[in-house]
Amino acid sequence: MTTVRQRRVGKGTEAAEDQPSEENNVKPDGKTLSAHTGGKLWNVLSIAVGGIVAVSVGLLTSVYVATLHENDLWFSNIKEVEREISFRTECGLYYSYYKQMIQAASIQQGLHGLVYDNKTESVRTINILERMNVYQEVFLSILYRILPIQQYLEPVYFYIYTLFGLQAVYVIALYVTSWLLSGTWLSGLLAACWYITNRIDTTRVEFTIPLRENWALPFFAVQIAAITYLLRAHLQPVQERLTLTAVFIATFLFSLTWQFNQFMMLIQALTLFILDCFDMLPTAKVVWLYIIQISGLLLVCVLQFFNSMILGSLLISFNASVLIARAIQKNLKKGSLLTRLGKLTFHVLLVLCLTLLLNKFIKKILNLESDEHIFKFLKAKFGFGATRDFDANLYLCEEAFGLLPLNTFSRLADTLLFYVYVFVLFVMTVAAVIAAFRNLSGSSPVQFTEKMEEYTVTLKPDAAYNLIHTVLFGCLALSTMRMKYLWTSHMCVFASFGLCSTEVWKLILKCIHLYSSQRTRVIKYSIPIITLLYISYKFWPGIMDELSELREFYDPDTVELMNWIKSNTPNTAVFAGSMQLLAGVKLCTGRTLTNHPHYEDKNLRERTKQIYQIYAKRSPEDVYRILRSFGTDYVILEDSICYERRHSRGCRLRDLLDIANGHIMDGLGENEPDLKPSLYPRFCEEIKKNLPSYTIHFTRVFQNKTFHVYKLAKHK
Repeated sequence: MTTVRQRRVGKGTEAAEDQPSEENNVKPDGKTLSAHTGGKLWNVLSIAVGGIVAVSVGLLTSVYVATLHENDLWFSNIKEVEREISFRTECGLYYSYYKQMIQAASIQQGLHGLVYDNKTESVRTINILERMNVYQEVFLSILYRILPIQQYLEPVYFYIYTLFGLQAVYVIALYVTSWLLSGTWLSGLLAACWYITNRIDTTRVEFTIPLRENWALPFFAVQIAAITYLLRAHLQPVQERLTLTAVFIATFLFSLTWQFNQFMMLIQALTLFILDCFDMLPTAKVVWLYIIQISGLLLVCVLQFFNSMILGSLLISFNASVLIARAIQKNLKKGSLLTRLGKLTFHVLLVLCLTLLLNKFIKKILNLESDEHIFKFLKAKFGFGATRDFDANLYLCEEAFGLLPLNTFSRLADTLLFYVYVFVLFVMTVAAVIAAFRNLSGSSPVQFTEKMEEYTVTLKPDAAYNLIHTVLFGCLALSTMRMKYLWTSHMCVFASFGLCSTEVWKLILKCIHLYSSQRTRVIKYSIPIITLLYISYKFWPGIMDELSELREFYDPDTVELMNWIKSNTPNTAVFAGSMQLLAGVKLCTGRTLTNHPHYEDKNLRERTKQIYQIYAKRSPEDVYRILRSFGTDYVILEDSICYERRHSRGCRLRDLLDIANGHIMDGLGENEPDLKPSLYPRFCEEIKKNLPSYTIHFTRVFQNKTFHVYKLAKHK
């Protein structure tokens, strides 16, 4: 098991003026030309300073996480095999394709090896570029080969520095989004500081570097910033076209780098749909965003050799259904309040029915079952019946797919982020409800325009989008802990925007009859500055201590296993074992696998369940027959799984297998009445006794405190 241990070493920012927005483009009646010119120069200076601060904070964040990674593992000092083992589970699988491309005789041979891969899944040839989102590894490997940097930079450092560099892009995008919403770059600085001080809950890049989300989320943040700018009023046509282009590029890159892109963009599409129904966004821009989502995803589909999971995604079905429904209901936004509510209800039902029908039709035509495990998991998670499905239970029992722990909120509250977020969320939600009601009450386009002008101060389209965005992604994070990083980073943006927003403070001060423009301006700048000073005072010493703490990678058992495999098995040997371990086997040794952690394929899920019978109560003959059917030469048994204590009874891997096989679970506790005792003992325990019924099929060839490797006999 991989651990870290203590390393044994022998040897004022001044608040600037608001960013110029559409309201600043009015002629300065009654003012001199010199004053107007001075104001423009001050705005240019403010933007320049804000831009410099944004880049500086982004680069500092990048250096910060890179330093933490180095300090935690002593990455520069450990051996290559230890570096590779540090890329845990699926991270190691993704990095192995980068390594494969680097080591290929040529770029063409490297690509051919990915398109016709027969080492990732034994007795099968699969197209890695179709099945997995690894174009980023392909691009980086090609870039590394053609740039004259091989003598100065190892491939692994080129890879991890790119990911840490993307963190700079991520923070800059969050900074810019907050700046755009509030009008002051002080808001962006506060968002970046909150992102850093809440690092445990905003990112995990320093210890899961190759994870797909670490590639994708920076592009998602750029897309949100571009959408925020797009939704501003009075953009020039050229500005609008450039912004739409930026949205498309960011959407495409986000979709290309993460297999869960379709689900994240579905939530984004729901955000647009809700706001469009309540007349809070310009219709033309919403339609463009729907089209951009579809076109970006279809372009990725082409690059992934027409991946059927993309074609059968709910996002494509939903966006197409919305566009069809809009064409059918042309007068959706006309009539009295009751008439519009009736039309709106029918519109929602129409979109829902069209989405389900279209999605079912596409999946029927394509015979698509790649994502069925996700819907089984969701069905069981939200209480629509218990399940004995192995794949669904595998997700349900993982902490990452459970509810968001309550201690998350206490950590976020320590930095004041959670308190400010709830405060801003409440104010903005009240404003949204009022604006939505008044929009639906409008009886003509003229009245609608007048009302929008009256209430644009409290809820502009860009603020409305970010409000619903944070609410929906908050619901996702609360239900599934792994997705909290999509919410907490945007929480930093939303809270800092509210704290620095003229509109928010104006609304609050008007409600308590204390409004004046001067008072609003003082509060808008003083409270964020006080918050920044508090964060700096409280957390700066802790950050310094964290940066000075030196640890070292320590996993001798796994290192010993990988070295043994490389030295004592043929290059063509096929290994079976847990998904997580086999990803490391492929990366460190290049041997062929029976299964792996990329779970978005029905055949692989069924294969994994069969391979995992090594931890079930099955006869040695059954296990041998199953393993040989996948061409297995060696099987690796892990004590940490066979005698697992990390999960409670009912969630241990062996329990999931027993339930799926209809067997009673081990240990004290209740069992479902129809479960029966197995006729055989647990394979992973019994094989260690070297009984004749086992040794005739399996010969132990390696063992240490953690792993046991058995070679399979080749009977005629």
